[in-house]
Amino acid sequence: MRKPVNPQATSHTAPVHKRASSYGSTTGAPKGVTAANSNTRISSATLQRPAAAPVARSEESNLGLNSGRLRSAMVQRLRTQGISDERVLAAMEAVPRHIFVDQALASRAYDDAALPIGHSQTISQPWVVARMIAAVCEGRAPTRVLEVGAGCGYQAAVLSHIVRDVYAIERIRGLFDLARDHLRSLRLNTRVRLTYGDGMLGLPNAAPFDAIVVAAAGIAIPQALLNQLAPGGRLIAPEGTSNQRLVLVERTSATAWKRTELEAVRFVPLRAGIQS
Repeated sequence: MRKPVNPQATSHTAPVHKRASSYGSTTGAPKGVTAANSNTRISSATLQRPAAAPVARSEESNLGLNSGRLRSAMVQRLRTQGISDERVLAAMEAVPRHIFVDQALASRAYDDAALPIGHSQTISQPWVVARMIAAVCEGRAPTRVLEVGAGCGYQAAVLSHIVRDVYAIERIRGLFDLARDHLRSLRLNTRVRLTYGDGMLGLPNAAPFDAIVVAAAGIAIPQALLNQLAPGGRLIAPEGTSNQRLVLVERTSATAWKRTELEAVRFVPLRAGIQS
């Protein structure tokens, strides 16, 4: 029988759009938000954008030369958006996000937007990546972290600059291969243990984890993941269907968890099983 998460939660993050309540939300996604531009925060700026034109060879070269400047600008934007953890900001600046997106979208890699990566999935908006990692790291230094939904490998790469042992699991074979190639190209494959499997089951053989970051939204957080948190560990995940919120859960004992609802978001759905 599923053990309930204690709904009496107090926040361990900045007081931005947070509330303590049961599952679900009354905040809807704006018109135009689809799987192609999800894994993002819900705001007035979350609108469907036209597809980017292919990047010319000269523009691609300029992007490579200017990527450090563009990342610095992205990090400065994250500061103005409330991200203050210097470890997270340094990691975001260190990882070249344009490597993780299709060449045709490389010119938009440092925009404040989620971008499609194939298989109806997205690379999360930079703010979402920073917010989720900052929430599980606030006031502590986790050494063992699980990411559920590795996608193209970007968030795992960012985590690898903060956390000693990063485990990541991806259920879609094509994305698993993509993430593996990206991590290898940056020589991060020895720092991130990538698994092809069902993320809803977690990685019980590698548990417990100090933190778990879930990059897809389910109706409820799987109990298997809650059970794999170490005492004092934190899990962050989007929760809901058409109305979603980030949820931060902290394990307070062997049978108790504290829960806090954070911002309204829009993520791709969390699914069971694997996809070849």
